Amino acid sequence: MADGWNTDTGEAVYRTRDEQVVGWQEKLFSQYEVELFQCEAVCQTPLERQYHNEVKALARTKGRRNHRIFTYTDHDRYTSHLPLHQLVMTTAKATPTFLAERMANVRHRRQERRTMDSSIPKSKLITWEPSEEFVRSSHMVNNAMQTMHIMGDLAPPGRLGHKEYECVLLTIRTDGNGIVIVKPDFNKGKEPYRIETEGEKREVWRLTVENVCTAMKSEEKEREQHMYKDLYVRHKEYLNSLVGQEFETPLPGVLRLMVNGEIVSAKGFEYDNLYIHFFMELPNNWSSLPFWSLSGVTQTCRTKASGQDNVAFFSYPFTFEAFQNNEKEPGGELWPVMYFKVLSLDFWQRYRTEGYGYLVLPVTPGKHVITCHAWRPLQTGTVSVLRRFFIGGSPELEDHSYVRVPGTFKGQRLSRFGFRSETTGSVTFTLHCIQQARAFVDASLLKKKRQRVFDQLGGLSQQGAVYSVLEAFQRARRRMQEARQNLPSDLINTSKLQTLTP
Repeated sequence: MADGWNTDTGEAVYRTRDEQVVGWQEKLFSQYEVELFQCEAVCQTPLERQYHNEVKALARTKGRRNHRIFTYTDHDRYTSHLPLHQLVMTTAKATPTFLAERMANVRHRRQERRTMDSSIPKSKLITWEPSEEFVRSSHMVNNAMQTMHIMGDLAPPGRLGHKEYECVLLTIRTDGNGIVIVKPDFNKGKEPYRIETEGEKREVWRLTVENVCTAMKSEEKEREQHMYKDLYVRHKEYLNSLVGQEFETPLPGVLRLMVNGEIVSAKGFEYDNLYIHFFMELPNNWSSLPFWSLSGVTQTCRTKASGQDNVAFFSYPFTFEAFQNNEKEPGGELWPVMYFKVLSLDFWQRYRTEGYGYLVLPVTPGKHVITCHAWRPLQTGTVSVLRRFFIGGSPELEDHSYVRVPGTFKGQRLSRFGFRSETTGSVTFTLHCIQQARAFVDASLLKKKRQRVFDQLGGLSQQGAVYSVLEAFQRARRRMQEARQNLPSDLINTSKLQTLTP
């Protein structure tokens, strides 16, 4: 290497004579690999045996043409184990971010690699308490990509071939979708990247990455822009075809209820590893589509200490849709009810009932956060307590709607005399309710209202009654025009563009 010039920061800048034009997945051996693959005994794969033959061929000729710059291709043994948190900094004081440190050791899983006997690895498939080192070494992204590293041997003169002086200069990844990932990015006129080696001298190198690909012609750029625009238009048309142009409305006199809910958490229960069974009960004047499921079960969730209680965070989503027929005389209609049952199942398959509860769906639309308290039947005696503790099992309700007043109950009062229960924990729900309905006017009700208007007019003639109605209409129209004048202009312009379909 020869001296070049000094910058105003006092850093010594060198220019290497080792200039190489590297092709995609082209293998350039380092001094360490030349010494390693000279011995055939260290070769473990057919690719490494091929490297052994190429190194022997280089020894018979003038040797390798590169000195400091070499490459690791996609199938090399060191590619997936390289520490990608190399000492490449934009400035002398730059430090890697938290995300960069966490993503530094992400490796891409190669789907085509299999063992010769297709056997399952003998190591544990699940590590319940992984260490930080295990997370760094095992974190993988499951998409097939080809990787190539352009390396640099930054050792002092006369000490080439030592692994501790190897540094990643550039990493290129590509997949079958035409995506190319370059790390670090091209400088694009910015200051060079700074590489500082470790050791006694702590040499500083400056790395510049430039994109020297042939620039696209203006005709090609225009053609590409048209292609993208056509692609976006087709995708928009496809989405519009899925949504449709007409607004979906229920039948007249029918209320449509849509609930997007979430079972958030459960706390205060006696045992761990909780899961919840739930189902919907529809009153008589409610119905649902056949393909909608009215029941479900959550995943098993372990509890965590939160304050004085142990909380199990489910975050289990569910969707519910039902229709109410409003043709009957309104007043006192029942709304759908969700009944739930909290259970626990431990490592020894001991099954226990932790509590029962119910939730009446909100009548008003919008977002609702509701906490429902639960209870469980209690059987007296020591035998029942010992059975629940040692082998599991506890009294259960034959009819879950007994938590509330059952829908099949026809009496005046529901007596629970002699039934013992115990308050347990609570379950928190988040509900997003949407209601949709069309205007429905009954002909008989309209006739009654019309007759009531004429009766209020007293002894006026029919012609006078008509004039009174017209005058009332004119007054209402004037009030509407006055209110419209007080509205902002942007709301008036927006309302002109909207059309209502009766």
